[in-house]
Amino acid sequence: MTVEKKEKNQKAIRPNLSVIVPFYNEEDNIGSLYKEIKSTLEETERTYEIIFVNDGSSDKTLERGIEIAEQDSHVHMIDLLRNYGQTAGLMAGLDHAQGDIIISMDGDGQNDPAEIPKLLGKLEEGYSVVSGWRADRQDNAMTRTLPSRIANWLISKVSGVHLHDYGCALKAYHREVVEQVRLYGEMHRFIPIYTVWQGGKIAEIEVNHRARIHGESKYGLNRIFKVLLDLFLVMFLKRYMTKPIYIFGGFGFASLLLAFICGLWAVWLKIFDGVSFILTPLPMLTGTFFTTGILCILMGLLAELLVRTYFESQNKNIYQVKKHYNKKD
Repeated sequence: MTVEKKEKNQKAIRPNLSVIVPFYNEEDNIGSLYKEIKSTLEETERTYEIIFVNDGSSDKTLERGIEIAEQDSHVHMIDLLRNYGQTAGLMAGLDHAQGDIIISMDGDGQNDPAEIPKLLGKLEEGYSVVSGWRADRQDNAMTRTLPSRIANWLISKVSGVHLHDYGCALKAYHREVVEQVRLYGEMHRFIPIYTVWQGGKIAEIEVNHRARIHGESKYGLNRIFKVLLDLFLVMFLKRYMTKPIYIFGGFGFASLLLAFICGLWAVWLKIFDGVSFILTPLPMLTGTFFTTGILCILMGLLAELLVRTYFESQNKNIYQVKKHYNKKD
């Protein structure tokens, strides 16, 4: 068989949809959720695969997932070495997904698989990512809903990408949007922001959100701080990924300016008011700010070298071409 025929055959059997579901201690939910997903996907009349990711569960989630995978060839079960978190679980699914369209959802049963056709319909209108919005959220108001709303408002304000519900795991993506994205921390929720950076279009639709029936929530208030720290990182990458010297150099020159002011002030007090250097903290502040300024500038230069190594060693471009017109070969 020629290479061209092999590629055609692989393309022919490649599924249109890949549904990715990370699980962590959801032994009572995985079976019922599988049945709902399968029923919904069969109604769409599209080719599909279901990727279950066991994120280091300590219960029988893995065993039950393996039983499902052995009975259904559409199901691919991935078992991670230990518990890495939801983002890593989603990343593992993305790395092994073959579908042209990716659907992600939580494994706790609160995302309704019946909403998948709505996401697909909206995606076909020309959007790159369609995000679910849990308008009628079935969670504790004080520990889950209120902190989530505050975080969503802050993320929208800082990033300029306005969504009601960044935390909703029920999303649909075109494959090309996520295949080049590498996710860390809690950054799976920021994929819509990455999409806008790449020139893509995002949409948000209301989806049904169900109360948890089995198990307990794995998320606490401490997650908010992790999300905020990841948000700061995302904005840093957006503004200074290819020019880190600007932010480090900015802090450096600001520190040097403060060192100059403190030193000048100390000399002024010494000459005109007779105040000894040892009677004020200004000389110490001068030395501290001066040292900080020099170190920041040197760190900026080092960051510039690292950025160039990152792009040049992997033949990465600092730009992306949207389309060619009348290209000459």
